[in-house]
Amino acid sequence: MKTLSDLVDEGVAGQTVLVRSDLNVPLDGETITDDGRIRASVPTISELSGAMAKVVVTAHLGRPKSPSDTQFSLGPVAARLGELLGAPVKLVPLEGPLPNLHDGDVVLLENIRFDPRETSKNDDERAEFARELIALTGAEAFVSDGFGVVHRKQASVYDVAQELPAYAGGLVLSEVEVLRKLTESPERPYAVVLGGSKVSDKLAVIEALLPKVDSLLVGGGMCFTFLAAQGYGVGSSLLEKDQIDTSRTLLESGKIVLPTDVVVADAFAADANTKTVPVDGIEDGWMGLDIGPESVAEFAAVLAGAKTVFWNGPMGVFELAPFAAGTRGVARAIVDGDAFSVVGGGDSAAAVRALGLPEDGFSHISTGGGASLEYLEGKTLPGVAVLDES
Repeated sequence: MKTLSDLVDEGVAGQTVLVRSDLNVPLDGETITDDGRIRASVPTISELSGAMAKVVVTAHLGRPKSPSDTQFSLGPVAARLGELLGAPVKLVPLEGPLPNLHDGDVVLLENIRFDPRETSKNDDERAEFARELIALTGAEAFVSDGFGVVHRKQASVYDVAQELPAYAGGLVLSEVEVLRKLTESPERPYAVVLGGSKVSDKLAVIEALLPKVDSLLVGGGMCFTFLAAQGYGVGSSLLEKDQIDTSRTLLESGKIVLPTDVVVADAFAADANTKTVPVDGIEDGWMGLDIGPESVAEFAAVLAGAKTVFWNGPMGVFELAPFAAGTRGVARAIVDGDAFSVVGGGDSAAAVRALGLPEDGFSHISTGGGASLEYLEGKTLPGVAVLDES
């Protein structure tokens, strides 16, 4: 796999380089509520700009159905990227034209998913779009730096890399190196913390990880399906009835650690009535929205002895203050330990920042939740495989 360093060493001054970044950030109107992915994209873009390349960045935002979905415009992202780079970043329509670029300039193409060929399942349609992007930009090289999308076979991720000399950006390279460490040579004990809503969403990664880990701690909405598999009533908590038998089978591994108490509420709201109950005390009409303090202490004890930790998914509805303590407590336990710790992107990374936890307290915070999980499942990531072939 050729890297950004290889490209810079070859000399890129005056050349146009197409960079695929992951700038898919959450927005409240036009306000970016978490700029972590933008900040993570800056080192690669800065290195190319500093080497006097003409940098054209492609990225997506959300899932627009057409260019008329203006709420998915990358305008706010271009403004924030410019602030972080210390120079204006012009937003360019997908159809062009590209402005006259000087060496070191950076521009951002509008949401790449405004063109449906970006995500087409038709290889010819994607390839056609990739060639149009290259013709529009005049790109002479491609740098893949959007780890959050490398698990997708999409035009700006996969097909462009087949048309141009392709290089792994610093972010993609570091992500792959970290995940290889988790899969090939984790120091033991190895503990995994999984949260989120559904067992079905994490089933493949649970099945892949169970033979490899020493402990698998389960919180979030998905824990209630496991609790139901143990015979507990879960009230109005999130429950996947079709996953109960599967969960019961997974529990036979003896490695899964479940909460012993939960915070329940009579409504899904910040001002709901709440109480903490043991897992055998969830009443009808009440829903579990966080793990309880006893569970936090038990999870923390496991994490304190771990040498490797992977965490993906919050322990509760951390966005609502009454249900944030579980996620904060488990994250704090990871920070306070001395394990090699990886936060698996997505909601977990957002929680770290939203709850004010020190980002440098973790060994690595991934920018790609789905890509991280698919790598740990043992799946081939098309956007990485195509770089290996270049």
